Amino acid sequence: MSMTDTAKAFFEACETGGGWAGCAEHCVPDATFSCQAPVLADTHTLEGYAEWMKGLLVPIPDGRYELKGFAADPERDMVLAFAVFHGTHTADGGATAPAGRQVASDYVYAMEFAGGKVAHVTKVWNDGEALKALGWA
Repeated sequence: MSMTDTAKAFFEACETGGGWAGCAEHCVPDATFSCQAPVLADTHTLEGYAEWMKGLLVPIPDGRYELKGFAADPERDMVLAFAVFHGTHTADGGATAPAGRQVASDYVYAMEFAGGKVAHVTKVWNDGEALKALGWA
């Protein structure tokens, strides 16, 4: 499987709530994660992030991504994905009761590869705006 195919498979599994069980085959076992968003400040493993995404889809069961751009840089073993997360808070499971509020939140994944698998993901995301849209902040 090419780096691009692996990145697409990882992205799809992560963004549709597959959790680590759905993502692990595309990643090195000790894959790391970083994001400057306060809500993810304590998440340092890709396993932890994949499980966080899975959990996010509990209060936002219609959560989905709209892929805007996808680019591979084989010289640097890097794949970038730009997307918008869309969803509505309609189910229990969040910090506040479901209020039917919607979110459309831009984000970018910078996926670094090692040995043909995802080794690190940096997420660029403004969590403050997303949380405000949902009424969670």
